[in-house]
Amino acid sequence: MGLRERKKAETRAALSWAAIRLVVERGFDNVKVEDIAAAAGVSPRTFNNYFAGKGDAIVSRHLDRLRRAADDLRARPAGEPLWTAITAVALAQLEPGPELAAHPVADQEAWAAGVRTMIAEPALQGDLLRAGALAEAEVAAAVAGRTGTDLSKDMYPHLVASVVMAANNVAQAHSLRAGPHVSMPELLTEALARIAAGLPPP
Repeated sequence: MGLRERKKAETRAALSWAAIRLVVERGFDNVKVEDIAAAAGVSPRTFNNYFAGKGDAIVSRHLDRLRRAADDLRARPAGEPLWTAITAVALAQLEPGPELAAHPVADQEAWAAGVRTMIAEPALQGDLLRAGALAEAEVAAAVAGRTGTDLSKDMYPHLVASVVMAANNVAQAHSLRAGPHVSMPELLTEALARIAAGLPPP
């Protein structure tokens, strides 16, 4: 990635994080595009160059992380077991970016409550579904490349991608329910390990 592309990625990430942070703190209806742009230090016009609206900006962080995971999955060693590779790349995407370091979360419990409210926001559901479908398609393509399967003929890569997305969603939801003392990386690792083992009864 060149300097220009890196700067664009950083601006996109900063805008997405600003959108999430403000909506979690204030509520979806109490945040305007102008607020998000100001929090990220750019103009509303710059915001509009990146996103179609605040819902698009909110889901962008999740979508970009899953797209990076798909790219990282393609780059893992060819002989590495599939679920080992998937777990490694999934956990890598949980590492906080520079935008989070610049605006850390102070009250974890209040944050979790705000995220739950944000995710349940009816106006956001369409954006969440679209982002999930795009991310799942990217992961399926990466799985197909690693397993030598055909996206148009084989069900396997699509099934794996769908299960990976479900594991991520379930781990995130459980983390939000259980509170800040429960580690998202630990939950995601456990979820993927159970899947890799064939989901035996607990």
